[in-house]
Amino acid sequence: MSPDRVLVVSATKAEAAHLPTEMPLVLTGIGKVEAATATTEAIAALRPELVLNVGTAGALRPGLTGLFLPSTVLNHDYSADAIRALGHDAVDEIGVPDGDGTVLATGDLFVTDPAVRAGLAERAHLVDMEGFAVARAAQRAGVPCRLVKIVSDAADDSALEWNAVVDACARLLGHWVREQIV
Repeated sequence: MSPDRVLVVSATKAEAAHLPTEMPLVLTGIGKVEAATATTEAIAALRPELVLNVGTAGALRPGLTGLFLPSTVLNHDYSADAIRALGHDAVDEIGVPDGDGTVLATGDLFVTDPAVRAGLAERAHLVDMEGFAVARAAQRAGVPCRLVKIVSDAADDSALEWNAVVDACARLLGHWVREQIV
């Protein structure tokens, strides 16, 4: 697949700082609504063959470091069971082909609380704020999606040091994209 047919989606300029410039890039902003909206607009305008969401994530379990390709993404702060109980469809989990078996939980909550982290760790390995929204927008548009997440923190107080580590994370994301896509 030609790199110009891959839409790269990232939340922030800092996370995308070292990505190849020959690929279309959309910066969504932080959170699910921003990610879903910007991704949908970009898919409609560019008609890509693949949506590639790259960014940082918090590790929910001890010992998780490095780069991951989640196989499943969850919408962790969505009341899907209650919506289903009312008789409506609710999508709160998406399978992502070609993943590495990890599970990513996405929500609008910036996770630093140990109790929240422990609860999420029962269901997922990583947490972010955009992955599910990007995957859902791609799914609705019928475009394949891959998620590439690099651990930037432990989803605790260390998450507040994100600015200090994001450039190193962005360099590794850029290297992965050059090796695997370009």
